[in-house]
Amino acid sequence: MIDWPGRKGPPVAQQLPFDSLYRHGFARVAVAVPRVRVADPAYNAEQTLGLARQAAERGAVLTVFPELGLSSYTADDLFHQDALDDAVGAALARIVAESVDIATVLVVGAPVRTQGRLFNCGIVIQAGRVLGAAPKSYLPNYREFYEKRQYAAARESLDDHITIAGQRVPFGDDLLFQAANVPGFVAHLEICEDGWVPLPPSGFAALAGATVLVNLSASNIVIGKADYRRELCTSHSARYMAAYLYSAAGHGESTTDMAWDGQALICENGNLLAEGERFAAQPQLVTADIDLHRLAADRLRMTSFADNVHDHRDRLRRFRRIELGLPVPAGAVPLRREIPRFPYVPADPASRNERCAEVHHIQVEGLSTRMAATGSQRVVIGVSGGLDSTVALIVAAKTMDRLGLPRSNVLAYTMPGFGTSTRTLEDARRLMRAVGATAHEIDIRPSSTQMLRDLGHPAAEGVPQYDVTYENVQAGDRTSHLFRLANMHRALVVGTGDLSELALGWCTFGVGDHMAHYSVNASVPKTLVKFLVAWTIDTDGLGAEASEVLKSILATEISPELIPGDSDAPAQSSEATVGPYELQDFHLYHLLRFGDRPSRIAYLARHAWGDRTRGRWPDLIPADQRNEYDLATIKHWLGEFLHRFVQTSQFKRSTLPNAPKVGSGGSLSPRGDWRAPSDASAAAWLDELHRNVPDR
Repeated sequence: MIDWPGRKGPPVAQQLPFDSLYRHGFARVAVAVPRVRVADPAYNAEQTLGLARQAAERGAVLTVFPELGLSSYTADDLFHQDALDDAVGAALARIVAESVDIATVLVVGAPVRTQGRLFNCGIVIQAGRVLGAAPKSYLPNYREFYEKRQYAAARESLDDHITIAGQRVPFGDDLLFQAANVPGFVAHLEICEDGWVPLPPSGFAALAGATVLVNLSASNIVIGKADYRRELCTSHSARYMAAYLYSAAGHGESTTDMAWDGQALICENGNLLAEGERFAAQPQLVTADIDLHRLAADRLRMTSFADNVHDHRDRLRRFRRIELGLPVPAGAVPLRREIPRFPYVPADPASRNERCAEVHHIQVEGLSTRMAATGSQRVVIGVSGGLDSTVALIVAAKTMDRLGLPRSNVLAYTMPGFGTSTRTLEDARRLMRAVGATAHEIDIRPSSTQMLRDLGHPAAEGVPQYDVTYENVQAGDRTSHLFRLANMHRALVVGTGDLSELALGWCTFGVGDHMAHYSVNASVPKTLVKFLVAWTIDTDGLGAEASEVLKSILATEISPELIPGDSDAPAQSSEATVGPYELQDFHLYHLLRFGDRPSRIAYLARHAWGDRTRGRWPDLIPADQRNEYDLATIKHWLGEFLHRFVQTSQFKRSTLPNAPKVGSGGSLSPRGDWRAPSDASAAAWLDELHRNVPDR
């Protein structure tokens, strides 16, 4: 007999190894499509058990089979024959007996005689026990379907318990199978047509707490139906914020008047995770790792979901919960699921171009609306020769086009300071000319030196003391100039700072790059900023001259350029201080979008960034620039991120200027997605990180 944690009591998630997907809110499930013989339950049971054992070997804790898979769907009036009923009973008894040694929960389809009627049922079996049976609620009786000739619907049942394989078990469409040892795993069964009606049983089950919606189907195939099923299942998973497992009957069903394709689907929250081969001559077994934590996080945040629960509370209270222990392996279970390294940037080139175009149009729409509302016809912008100000300048130029104003109404200023390199200064000059802005240059070194002298700072006398005061004097001087220029020209100051910098507090508060009349990049992460520049090059959005300088800007080290160094290139590296933006954007997305605990973020980051065989790189990143991060590096930079994000920089975000939200990944505006105290401690996050994430 196989032993597993669920048989002895639910394990604590932290007792599982760090490398187990079950420790981090995932569960592996399977959808099986066996070969069948019409009205041959003994053969069909053999095929079912074979696939169940394969699913168990692959680590799936739940395996779903098609509708009426033990009898076949197309037995028609043979369903009323005692011999077939006896054979189905014997097949069920065999599966129940042999399930003792199969480490997966089985969901099989079979006809069940009870109460003088015949019900089309999904039956849940585990470790020698029948946990429950769910009858079909809606029986199709149109076109090629005549199910009411053989079956009774769930609503016609007179008892909430029946006997199967000698066991008295719960019976009804109101059963929820809740895992005691896997938080968030609650399964519900519906059968074929149930998923096609306007108010599916699974919808009410989801409101009652079901996260794993199972559909045992015997849907025949006609032209276009496979696409419709796929859309139906993915939309159900999106609407109900759940996983949706679909298994359709395949090879072996009677072809008297119909054909069967054996479609197997696993969907989650609007995404298709896995699909089997249709029309396969061989049995199909499809597995996927579903993200229960993500489903819970989305339901927690969507208040309208809870409101919907409230409106149907009387019906939902009637659901019965059946507790089970899933056969969770005690050892490491590697995650078999793609975790995007760049969650803000689609890997597919076509999708990425659509995303960049959409973001750009949102930015232009936001700025043009603000200008129209205020009656402004000019904007003032600081241009450094870096990525952020480049995107903001492009948006400003395109906004003038949209408003029918000349691009010369973009008053662009580059303001070299003590750390400005010749490369970025020349790039700024070339870019301002290329977009058609009115270009200006103000050397801030004299005014910054005077302020340092007024402060009594040693750097004013040539002493190389390059501290935060030295840096912020320059940042504040630039912004002060921009605001006074805006006053003089009756213009708006366009902010350039991005989402990543705001998350890390990598901006100068008050009269610094933190402030503007309107910010266009404030909800755009640094990784996406890079691709907005690349997209502009690819689409030739500003012409050949601009494209050349944009290529140079893309290849330049990200730097605040506030400390003197080699005049040919930036002396500072932002990423050396705050961490690699590509990694910190990954951390930000999972913390902001889902509220993930640090150990889960580290686990996902290692899975995505650990080696080049995992995840997909956007094709614009050269092979020699594709980084990898081990767990120790991830842990270090995640700690830095958590300290900065939770504890030291919220006060800056609490006073942000207006900026358009561009993506579902979230913004940090205190008037939008993120409202947080300015004086919070990061101790709980850092403690969880250090307690639960190994150093390697």
